Amino acid sequence: MDFSSLLQLGASVIRGNSDKTTTGIPLDKLGSALSGLLGGQTGKPDLGALLSDLQTSGLGEIAASWLGKGANHAISPDAISGVIGADKLRKFAAQLGISEESAKNAVADALPVMFDKASPDGSLLGDLAGNFGGVNGILDAAKKLF
Repeated sequence: MDFSSLLQLGASVIRGNSDKTTTGIPLDKLGSALSGLLGGQTGKPDLGALLSDLQTSGLGEIAASWLGKGANHAISPDAISGVIGADKLRKFAAQLGISEESAKNAVADALPVMFDKASPDGSLLGDLAGNFGGVNGILDAAKKLF
């Protein structure tokens, strides 16, 4: 699954969640906001950095469940704020015209599904490899989780 498809999947999850403020937001707008939220220092989405941030925040077990074949563990909206950062979440919320609380809930709903679909066999391969700095980046991110 390429990153664009993954963003659309995340947008669909957000739009279909239980928060009524997100149900009417166009998918392309949600996808664009997600892309900006997950952007690394280069401006491109950097899932490897996000995995590393989850690990250093003490959430490695949760992230590992998203990559594995079993059930995905939920992440709390407050934990999302700690990992992604309040400033990025405020910008995400402002782009979508929703509250910061709704933004945290939306991201907490989307990330497990996005990572799960990016790793259907328990590993991140294919088109996403470039978002992790190639195979070595994937291996480095995985080592930090276990």
